This record gives sequence, C-alpha cells and structure tokens, in this order.
Amino acid sequence: MEIFLKSCRNVLKGNAEGSPGFHVVLGNEACDLDSMVSALAYAYFLSKTLDSRNIPLPVLNIPRQEFPLRTDNAFLLRESGLSQDDLVFRDEVDLGSLHRAGRLDLTLVDHNMLPSSDRDLEEAVVEVIDHHLLERKPSPSCPVTVEMVGSCTTMVTERIIQKAPEVLDQQVAQLLYGTIVLDCVNMAPEAGKVTPKDSQYAVLLETRFPNLPPRGILFQSLQNAKFDVSGLTTEQMLLKDMKVASEGDLKLAVSVIYMTLEAFLQRPSLQQELCEFCHKHSYNLVVAMTISFNDNKEPFRQLAVYSSSTLYRGEMSQALEQARSPSLSLSPMSSPYSDIRAYVQGNTLASRKKVLPIIKDFLRDRERREVHCGNLEESYEAPLQRACTEDAGIEEDSYFPPTPMNSLVEGCPLDNGLPKISAEALTEKFSKMASEEDNAGGH
Repeated sequence: MEIFLKSCRNVLKGNAEGSPGFHVVLGNEACDLDSMVSALAYAYFLSKTLDSRNIPLPVLNIPRQEFPLRTDNAFLLRESGLSQDDLVFRDEVDLGSLHRAGRLDLTLVDHNMLPSSDRDLEEAVVEVIDHHLLERKPSPSCPVTVEMVGSCTTMVTERIIQKAPEVLDQQVAQLLYGTIVLDCVNMAPEAGKVTPKDSQYAVLLETRFPNLPPRGILFQSLQNAKFDVSGLTTEQMLLKDMKVASEGDLKLAVSVIYMTLEAFLQRPSLQQELCEFCHKHSYNLVVAMTISFNDNKEPFRQLAVYSSSTLYRGEMSQALEQARSPSLSLSPMSSPYSDIRAYVQGNTLASRKKVLPIIKDFLRDRERREVHCGNLEESYEAPLQRACTEDAGIEEDSYFPPTPMNSLVEGCPLDNGLPKISAEALTEKFSKMASEEDNAGGH
C-alpha cells in the first residue's frame, strides 16, 4: 500500500496533457475513517486487478488542511505504518479539468450521489459501492452495489476477498479491520450498527491475520482518538465530521459533535461563532448531532438546530420532531441561545446515516412547495437573517437580507390560504391607496 500511494503522488505530480487518465476512487465529503479507508483500499485493489489505461487514484474528499481534524484517521494511518504525506486530497487534483479532457473515471465509495457542487462530474461515475439509502437512479453504464451494512469497508473487504484475496496483506487488513470495528462500535449488537456480514468479515480478517491488534484495544484507541476535540475551535469541531445537504437555495451542514450538547452549548460566544460559520461557508442552517457515552458505554445522543432565520429554524425543527422513518423521539431541552433549539434524542440508534434522509426529504418537499407557489419576488421577501454580533439573535433591529431564494416567500401562500406579505409591501400598498383617495377627493 505504501509504495502504491507514493507512486500515485508521483504520477499526479507528473500529470500533463496527453498523459494517461485517472480512475479516481472518491469517498464522501465528511472524509470519516470509513470513507478514507474504503477509497484507499479499493483503489489499491483496482491497481492490482483493473485492466485499463486509467491509473487508479484514491482521493480524500476534503482539503489537506482539514485532515488533522480527523484524529481517528490519522491514528489508524500511523498505526498501520502509512504517512499522510502520501495521500492525495481534493484540493490537489482538478477533477473537473480531468473530466472535461476525457481523462476521468470515477468510483464513489461510502456515498452514492454526488453533491450539487459536483454534479458536472456525474457522467464520469462508472461504479458505486455504498451502505447508505440509495438515491441514485439505475444506469446500465454504472454498476451500483448498496447494502445496509455497518461499514462500507465491509463491502470493500468482501470484494477484495472474492476477486483478489492475494491483494490483502497485514497493512491493508489492519486498515479494513480497524474501520469495521470502529464503525460497528466494537461489534456490539446493542449499538444497532453491526450486521452479520460485518461480523463475518471482521472474523475472517482476524483469522487470516492473527497479529492484528486485539479488537477491544483497537476499538478503544480509535474511539479515544475520534473523541479527542481538545483545542479545537467551534468551526473545527463542525468541520471534523460534517456532511452538507442542499436543495434550491437552502443549504445546511449536518455535523457530528463528539461531546455532550450541554458542554457544546457552554462554549463562549457559541451563537456568534455559529453565525460566522454559516456566513463563511454559505449555510442557512446547522444541525449539530452530539454523541457521548454513559458509564455503561451506551451511546447518548442529543441534537441542536441553529439558524439566524426563525423560519428556517422552525421548519427544520418541526421536520425532525415529526419524523417517523425513523422517529427520533426528540424531547426539548433548555438552550441559552434564542437561535438554537436543543433536544435530547431518545432514539439512540438513529445516527446521522438515518437522520440525513429525513433532512433531504424535508429539503425536497420544501423546494417542491416553493416551485408550486411560483417565483413571487416582486410581492414577497425572503426570511430575514440576523447579522453576526455579540448579541446575535437577541437584538431585533440587527437584520440583513440573505442571498435571494428561488421563491421569496416565508412558506407557501397555499398552505394557509393567504399570502404572507412583507411589511414594506403593505406600506407601499397603503400609501398608493391613500394617494388614490387624495386624488379622488381633489376631483
């Protein structure tokens, strides 16, 4: 694996017009351990088995500067004898240029749909291996393997063992094994993550490579590394394990936070920092899903919804409260900030993997409603969002307009029978009526 990764970087450095293309294996934008190892291991497998002019290249779907935030990724790489210097990151290769030059094949691992920002690459996708809810439409030109297992690396392990078992060595096995164990919470059934197939391939790796670290010790070491957020800023904590969902002009971040929500809410100037984070990255909403463990090693989940827009915050919160597939069993808890709604999540089995489809359904439904209502920019205004001040969310007069939406309506006029007309529009209307009456009186 080490030689393969070094050769990938060398080939990329020498990449020039007319040189061979690349078969990029790309994980999701959170670049968690599962995405990283799936990309590394599957690209390595392709390098040994693929009969193609294109060179297999694993690409981590984040900028290089964000990698130190993935503390569990860095730990497993180090323990497996690999250097992050040999990795290729998304800001180091221009996938768009490769695609336009006809020199890109793309395999997606640990996700099955490209985000809207990457939709131009869609024609380059030749294969998908994933364990999330299937969103991709079937295509004869793109084989899709989706199974609801605990870890995508389980599916990569299966593919390697079935097609080219000789590719597995101690180093690759440790990467795969550590990821399966962490993703499946030490293979504990009560955590609701592990499936029979995950257990099958974990045991197979243990049997074939008896010198792998003991399961319990490896899991605890990875868990400790993953939950180490000491010294991180609020922005870094949000970026550490974040996925983005968007539809139309509404864009939100869904971040896993590795501490209790009480501790997160106690961070100084949190609301101002969330506001600044949204402005910097152009998000309308942030959904923060906290996870911690009690004394019995059982997961404890809480959830917070932030937006400086009362409308967005309320709509997102309502969608999560009313969700039934699955029900999150949310119970409101106290929040010291007006722009943050906080909840205890009773359904501790509902990880982000299960919450994201709820959020995406909400976004799609909202966009359909906006389209149905039509573009009414001339009559209505977008929900107002507050400026980022020390008292963000408290001062009622510190507003500024957000980026215009497709439909500048706070909700659909058809929902309640009457449109919600802005104060300015009403003032203009009444002024016009008064002027007409004055003119009529003059005649």
